[in-house]
Amino acid sequence: MIFGFGKSAKHHEIDARTLSAMAGANQAVIVDVREPGEFAAGHIPGAINMPLSTFQPAALPAHPGKVLVLACQGGKRSGMALDACAAAQAAVDTHLAGGFGAWVAAGLPVAR
Repeated sequence: MIFGFGKSAKHHEIDARTLSAMAGANQAVIVDVREPGEFAAGHIPGAINMPLSTFQPAALPAHPGKVLVLACQGGKRSGMALDACAAAQAAVDTHLAGGFGAWVAAGLPVAR
């Protein structure tokens, strides 16, 4: 990995089907770090859009009793956002392996 950005040993990845089950059981809060146009074109139902270009770990929603999961298109930007969370000592360490692309490839629902 170039300069170590995008993925570190501190990142926990979950797959699309696991995230879908967690979301269905109200166990996850999904934050999509793609830009607004990408988000509008299609996103995981119930996801909150917080673009990486303006991402602030302190602005993440409260998630008592739930896992906060970051997502992007393929996994790189959500990894970069996790790096920002780690630097800010935010208790967020999970992202969607393969991002929204993996969600779509798994045949899961898409909101527009």
